[in-house]
Amino acid sequence: MTTSLPSKLFRRMACAAGLLLAAQAHAESAQDALKRFADGVQSFQAHFEQVQTDEHGKVTGRSSGHFWLARPGAAGADTGKFRWAYEKPYEQFTVCDGSKLWTYDPDLNQVTVRDARQALAGTPAELLSQKGVFTTAFNVKDGGSQGGEHTVTLLPKSKDSDFKSIELALDAHGAPLQMRFSDQIGGRSEVTFTEVSTNTRIDPAQFRFAPPQGAEIVNDGGIVTKSAE
Repeated sequence: MTTSLPSKLFRRMACAAGLLLAAQAHAESAQDALKRFADGVQSFQAHFEQVQTDEHGKVTGRSSGHFWLARPGAAGADTGKFRWAYEKPYEQFTVCDGSKLWTYDPDLNQVTVRDARQALAGTPAELLSQKGVFTTAFNVKDGGSQGGEHTVTLLPKSKDSDFKSIELALDAHGAPLQMRFSDQIGGRSEVTFTEVSTNTRIDPAQFRFAPPQGAEIVNDGGIVTKSAE
């Protein structure tokens, strides 16, 4: 186990945090569906299953847990907040409180803390704190409908993006079914959501974090300190 959330895994988490929902996409253009997400979805929570494969299609990792998202204006949030909690195969979670991005590894009792705006800059998770940036950061392609599932494909405009494409699979009511990330070297990560709830109250405590006593804290500059005993 690494001492902090791996960068590729973080990027996938960031994408999931920022690109979660488009409503009634089957009846609208891709741009309209994404605008509905940006303007209309204030909160989202779901159980997730994540499968990662390499460029040869070999499964390299499986994980599961729970995700909570509060966009600006929800749960008292002036800026976007989220909590991405891995439960299996081991516990680890990341919390964005609107100001800081915290990652905690209970096994190591180690916390990594970064400025949220800087850490999320250039990633789809920017959507947590800014509205209407889909078409700024991505070219949007409507993938059409099949078997009651509608697909929206996002193609990053930046040549420095970690991802070649991002696909959102939505059901007939606009609820997210899956998110698929394809990286630049052929790797793929697929996140499947169940037990979905949108625009319901989320306990603000989900978006707060205080380092446990004695935890090792690594900040933006790589400086290591200890949480007060």
